[in-house]
Amino acid sequence: MASFVTEVLASSGKLEKEDLSSKISKMSRKVEDTKEEVCDMINKKYGDFLPSLQGSEELMVQVDEVSKEMDALKNCIENEVQQNIHVAMAEYAKLKQQLEKNTVIITMLGHLKEFHNAMEEFSKALLEKKYVEAANQLGRARANMHSLKGLKSSQLPLLSALSSELTVQRENLIYHLGDEWKRLVIWKLPSSKGKTFSDNFSFLKVELNLTYVCSKDGETKPPALLCCVLQALAIQGDLQNKIKLFSQVLLKNMLKPLVMFPSLSVRVTEQQGEGTILALQCLENSKEERSTPSQVYSKLLLVLQTLHSHLLDVSIGDKKLSAILGEIIWTEISQCIIHDCLLYSIPTNSSQLEKYNTVIRETEEFEKSLKEMQYLQGDSTDLLKYARDVNCHFASKKCKDVIVAARKLMTSKMHNTVKIAPQSKLRLPKLPAPSSAVKQESTKEITIENAKQLSVWSLCLPACRISESVQQLMELALNTLCEAVGSSTPCALQLFFTVRNIFQLFHDVVPTYHKENLLKFPHLAAIQHNNCMYLAHHLLTLGHHFGAHLPQPLSDGVATFVDMVPGFRKLGAQCFLAQMNVQRAELLERLSTAHNFCNLDDEDNYIAASKAVRQVIHQLKQLGTVWQDVLPVSIYCKAMGNLLNTAITEVIAKIMMLEDISSEDGEHLHTLCQTIIEEGPLVFIPLAEENKNKKYQEEVPLYVKKWSTFKELVIVLRANLQEIVDRWADGKGPLAVEFSSSEVKNLIRALFQNTERRAIALTKIK
Repeated sequence: MASFVTEVLASSGKLEKEDLSSKISKMSRKVEDTKEEVCDMINKKYGDFLPSLQGSEELMVQVDEVSKEMDALKNCIENEVQQNIHVAMAEYAKLKQQLEKNTVIITMLGHLKEFHNAMEEFSKALLEKKYVEAANQLGRARANMHSLKGLKSSQLPLLSALSSELTVQRENLIYHLGDEWKRLVIWKLPSSKGKTFSDNFSFLKVELNLTYVCSKDGETKPPALLCCVLQALAIQGDLQNKIKLFSQVLLKNMLKPLVMFPSLSVRVTEQQGEGTILALQCLENSKEERSTPSQVYSKLLLVLQTLHSHLLDVSIGDKKLSAILGEIIWTEISQCIIHDCLLYSIPTNSSQLEKYNTVIRETEEFEKSLKEMQYLQGDSTDLLKYARDVNCHFASKKCKDVIVAARKLMTSKMHNTVKIAPQSKLRLPKLPAPSSAVKQESTKEITIENAKQLSVWSLCLPACRISESVQQLMELALNTLCEAVGSSTPCALQLFFTVRNIFQLFHDVVPTYHKENLLKFPHLAAIQHNNCMYLAHHLLTLGHHFGAHLPQPLSDGVATFVDMVPGFRKLGAQCFLAQMNVQRAELLERLSTAHNFCNLDDEDNYIAASKAVRQVIHQLKQLGTVWQDVLPVSIYCKAMGNLLNTAITEVIAKIMMLEDISSEDGEHLHTLCQTIIEEGPLVFIPLAEENKNKKYQEEVPLYVKKWSTFKELVIVLRANLQEIVDRWADGKGPLAVEFSSSEVKNLIRALFQNTERRAIALTKIK
């Protein structure tokens, strides 16, 4: 059989009838024959030594002829055969291209046929409500459509028409599926008219009707038609959106209201052969503000179990529909349960923490039921984690409540006061016995204390009045520290530092909140002073009382409040000193109306000076009335003495500035000063009904530094020259103790005329 090249060349008409293959075969045979003859001749010549010259010459001629034929054949192949091969290849490429084009056309026609058949099957299935088959056929048509778009020779107008038809039919299918869904899952909602529901009565008209169209009698699973609808929606990629919309309505109108409103419950009504109705109803006897976790879990489970039985127990691919719904709603509904139910179920007292284990078990059972229905997939959820972390939440809630209560006390009125007795102590609760090491230390302290007893008045707060709110604040701190005793280390730390925050909040809030009143009302300033000193006094030992009963590191010395004591003492002192400065300014302003106590022989001047002195005495008496039963006696006496000292210092300074004092002026000045001497000490009776406090009047010079100076000045105003000289007593008398020689000389010059006797008296003042 001739080779392919031979046939191609033969078809071109350029070879002779005898093809190359046969020529080459013949040539091969000639070469073989020649080779045998040559070999035979060589063998004879060199092997047998027979002369064969004639034979060799003939062979040489024969070899030359064969060589010429070989050369001719070679030239033929090079010049003609190779050239014809290139031509044949070009023709073959054309044929191949034509074949590929025909193949593409045949493929396109096949896809068009498949598309048409799929659309026909789709229409038929849709009419018969075989929605899964319809969705699959539509998917088949879509696949052929994509294949057509991948073919380069496809006609664009045809593709556009097919694409439009595919879109129309897909929307047609989705419409039918949506219509079936609406007939199978029916919501009845109250008309909101753009408003949000704010109470439980708004939800009483909410109903969810799950119908049993085409379902068999007694069938507990979702009907076959519903399964077909859901699977068809999944195939079309619209199921997730449909379930998301359903879940939003379910959350807003049924699940969340059941959590938020304790008076709401769910009613499940089975209608024989027709379906199941889920409706919200109101509990008549429910007056609770919040539902318990048990109530919430039972209501939610009733809804979710009903949905699972009649709607969601359908497998879509490798997932149940309940799992798809659970992924959408779980985060939101669990947060709702936490914030509107579990948060309010956290106990407010550590003694109730053990009872909370019931809530933890109920939460575990709730999640277990959800996992069985495949609403939940994971092992750890935020809901169960929140319930199990009750200790932390208890501490957080307790701390929040404590801070809120403390702030309320701090912003309440300060003038409601209680009397603090000198030996009053904090009403400490009974605490558990400390560890053995602490017991040994306390035993050593008792031994030392017995060896050297302290006075019963040691470390006692003096009698005074404090705000009732501050006493309540200290009780709040004590109760919070009691909660920390026996708690876990994180809980105890949080509670302990919350107590520190209470006192820090008092330090920062009260002076700012009551700033104007503390400056305006001396009564409140005194109470604030006492409040700060009361807190500072108890902060000294508060950490010591509880430190041994708290977990580490608090028991290692961290539980202390001593560092806050200086701040409270300074705060109380600053508040009272600010009020003292206000009172000093008022005293000086009243004395400024006395016309510098000059020319008192003028009636108007005397009236003004007398009025100023009376106002000063009145102001001091008013302060005495306000502060008498509030401040500790020692602080009261120091404060009144300081103010009285300010007044008489100003009076002394004004009188010492006078250059000429007539006898009438002297009498008037003596009268005014005598009024101060007589009535001034009366303000030093802290409690008028207690005669024993009379002694404070006798101790006026201890609290009024210029009292002796003032009394000497009053004596000088009525004394003659000799009496003044005698009281000077060569710089050793009582007058010399209070005044300098220059001051006494100026007084003599102002009181007496320039006479020889005055000159002699002046010489004796050295």
